[in-house]
Amino acid sequence: MYSVRRWSVRHARGLELFYQGFERVFVALHPLWKAIGYERLEKPVAVVEKAVKGLLFDCQMCGQCALSSTGMSCSMNCPKTLRNGPCGGVRADGHCEVKPEMPCVWVEAYAGSQRMVAGKEAIKVVQFAVDGRLKGKSSWLKVAREKNA
Repeated sequence: MYSVRRWSVRHARGLELFYQGFERVFVALHPLWKAIGYERLEKPVAVVEKAVKGLLFDCQMCGQCALSSTGMSCSMNCPKTLRNGPCGGVRADGHCEVKPEMPCVWVEAYAGSQRMVAGKEAIKVVQFAVDGRLKGKSSWLKVAREKNA
């Protein structure tokens, strides 16, 4: 799983392009999602989202996905779950102070963001604190709702 997560960061530009197209289609389907009912769709869409994003990014399903802002590196994989950059304990070799065998999620996030077009600026945007009530919810449906509100 970890090797796939690192692959995703190395291929952040391609994943950024794919996601831009996916998001456009998913948002355009808002009338269908609304007709079926967002509440009714939540569980099946979250299952698919967890499978896809779990494989590619080791996604933790926080319900407030920031992959497009973090170089396709899920910030929730940080042992301290930091959302806005590395802690003061990043080792000189770029590894985590809590899990020394693991490269810092934020070192990888920065590297991935530099491969992306929008990511170069998006990584500078401060993310809101995680709302625990959204854990396990679909961020795809959340984006579709918000962009059509």
